[in-house]
Amino acid sequence: MVKKSYLVTLATLVLISGFLAFSFVSKAGFGQKSSKEKPHQGASVAQPEGHQVRITNADEATEHQEPVKTESPTVEIPPEKQQLIGVKTVEVSVRPLDKVIRTVGRIEYDEKRLVTINAKFEGWIEKLYVDYTGKFVRKGEPLAEIYSPELTATQQEFLNVLKWSRQSSLPSHPKSGSDREAISVRAMLSKDAETIVEAARQRLRLLDITDSQIRQIEESGKPMRTLTLYSSSNGHVVQKMALRGMKVMPGEKLFDVADLSTVWIISDIYEYELPMIKVGQTARIALSYFPGKEFLSRIDYVYPALSGETRTAKVRFSIPNPSGQLKPQMFTNVEVKIILGKKLSIPDDAVIDTGTRQVVYVDKGDGFFEPREVILGARGEGFREVLTGLKAGEKVAASATFLIDSEAQLKGVKPLEVHKH
Repeated sequence: MVKKSYLVTLATLVLISGFLAFSFVSKAGFGQKSSKEKPHQGASVAQPEGHQVRITNADEATEHQEPVKTESPTVEIPPEKQQLIGVKTVEVSVRPLDKVIRTVGRIEYDEKRLVTINAKFEGWIEKLYVDYTGKFVRKGEPLAEIYSPELTATQQEFLNVLKWSRQSSLPSHPKSGSDREAISVRAMLSKDAETIVEAARQRLRLLDITDSQIRQIEESGKPMRTLTLYSSSNGHVVQKMALRGMKVMPGEKLFDVADLSTVWIISDIYEYELPMIKVGQTARIALSYFPGKEFLSRIDYVYPALSGETRTAKVRFSIPNPSGQLKPQMFTNVEVKIILGKKLSIPDDAVIDTGTRQVVYVDKGDGFFEPREVILGARGEGFREVLTGLKAGEKVAASATFLIDSEAQLKGVKPLEVHKH
């Protein structure tokens, strides 16, 4: 029994060994046959006589392969649907581009025509000819009379010098040698006296005493008790600090006189608009107080600093005001037209601004629209300059763009990214 089991086991092992040997020999023969049938990469394959085909490897195939062009995404809007939603297309073209900057101005005094009236000596105001603010005065019109002990003493010195000068005058005909000597002495004194008189007269002028007042002092032989201050220009008294009986110190301001025959208009221009503003540009100025009336002016000056609160810079215009209709602190509407030249441009309504990029929809024909990212430049009256992304002659949707964009978003159609340099 044991011997029989041993024989069965031995027979089983022999069968298994034979099966494994047969499997190994079969695989080896199949691999050899495959290697013979499959030619080497880069080798020539036998063909009928006169023909030979070369098989290239993967690297060589990639090297000669043409670049794959990315197809532009499009969204389809059938013509009947375009008519329903009101789609209109506009051709991209080069056109003159103008920009109008609209702002508000405020009328101010012309600082070049503002004058201050003050006294150059100490004294007291005894009489006021201008007793209220806003009064119109002409050049040379009296404003106030001031009593000054200092001024009275100066006038008295002038009269004394003048009297001494007159006493030093020469006799007409000398009669003796002593007279001749006296004449020579008096001639020297007379020259000195004239110099001193002229110096005293100049001192009075420096105290704002006019030549007519000086002649009046010479003729009367008495000093003037009060000095009259006169207006040095035509205009309105815009500030009056002088009061009757008030003590006046040298240099103290008594009146401010403004000539309103020309006024300034000060306007605010935003920071992003400043690069387009230049001195000499023409502006149209209108006031609500005078409907239908416009004033033309040019930019006189662009102020060098910005306001930190409003981020604006001030621009100045000058306007003639012979009739006095324009009053300081009136508000005006200002329009400055700027010619930007000929630019490749599209309508404002054709652009969808997402905040991070600008997109337009290009009409590809047959109801297909391509969303395309563009880079825009200057903004004109209803148009935007196109820097990159479009070419002249292409057509873009200029109305119902938001409806087209909504359809594109629903279908997952997005514009290709533009590389900004």
